[in-house]
Amino acid sequence: MKHLACIALAMAAGIGAAAPSATAGAAAARHTVQAGESIQEAVDAAKSGDTITVMPGTYRENVLITKRLTLRGWGPQTVLMPPQAPAPQAVRAGAVCSQADTGICVMGTPEQTVDRVTIRSLTVSGFKRNGLWASYTDRLTVERVISEKNGTWGIAQERSTRGAFRENTARDNAESGIFIANTVEREGGATDTLGAVVRHNTMTGNRIGVTARRVRNLSIQDNTLTGNCGGVFVVGDEGEPGAGAMSVRGNLIHANNKFCRGNSRLPDIQGVGIVLTGAEETTVRGNSIRDNVGASPLSGGILLFKSFVGAQNSDNLIKDNTVLGNKPADLADQGTGTGNTFLGNRCQVSQPAGMC
Repeated sequence: MKHLACIALAMAAGIGAAAPSATAGAAAARHTVQAGESIQEAVDAAKSGDTITVMPGTYRENVLITKRLTLRGWGPQTVLMPPQAPAPQAVRAGAVCSQADTGICVMGTPEQTVDRVTIRSLTVSGFKRNGLWASYTDRLTVERVISEKNGTWGIAQERSTRGAFRENTARDNAESGIFIANTVEREGGATDTLGAVVRHNTMTGNRIGVTARRVRNLSIQDNTLTGNCGGVFVVGDEGEPGAGAMSVRGNLIHANNKFCRGNSRLPDIQGVGIVLTGAEETTVRGNSIRDNVGASPLSGGILLFKSFVGAQNSDNLIKDNTVLGNKPADLADQGTGTGNTFLGNRCQVSQPAGMC
């Protein structure tokens, strides 16, 4: 009885509680990569759940992650850039992404997603394709990452759920600063992201600030988008389920007046605030959309655009936005979609007239 009493007293004092913490600490190791060392070697050596800290320096390599890890740096002081010469790479899961000149690849498979990866506080710059690319992930977190001057997307995710993209800077990327899609390889119905979040990011100098393509159940909130060719694109097609069921709220979308030449999918882009094309059941509310000016078919403040593939916008709510100084119009509703509602917006010019 005395022995049991001693155990009880020790646990009450917090002595016994230390054991689980020590066990957890042993299970999740911490690794440090110094300038001149290889991030990929540290990733390969780490076990699931480990944390890798990348110290200040410039690292010329591609990084492939296929297991649960936290990879973190020192913000602008930790920079990933393309290798000076392509290095031989083993054939392994996800190697296609790494060999395609992307900075960081987070790659699961159709049979097994890679879950709870965190990328935090580092810079990816100048890659031929993407700064950061993720496929088949769940609960990926990307925070305080700077992705700049990449040849396609700054930060991109496909075939994934519950991603969180917060406080990142995406600038001067050739396509979207942040790109969330069902898949880039084929057409198809929208993926339910199960509540993915794009919040408190800054996008500037990109072709499009944020693109949500053929996805559902997504929040784009409290971001700053300026100096891009276009601000926010919500894109669907005739596939089922349709794209939408998302919210675009509280964003500052000003003077996205850079000119981008059109391609096979879209016309020229300039002066675009928010575009919905082929979207349904999406709420656009409480945004500040000012001074987006251009002569593109997509130009203006908030535009419900007729889809190139025939999908209509339906049952979207455009409410309580400040939409001023945009040309040719602050609000525009094109196509023949039904159930779209414009309510309580502060604006001056609409097409058709009467929505302001």
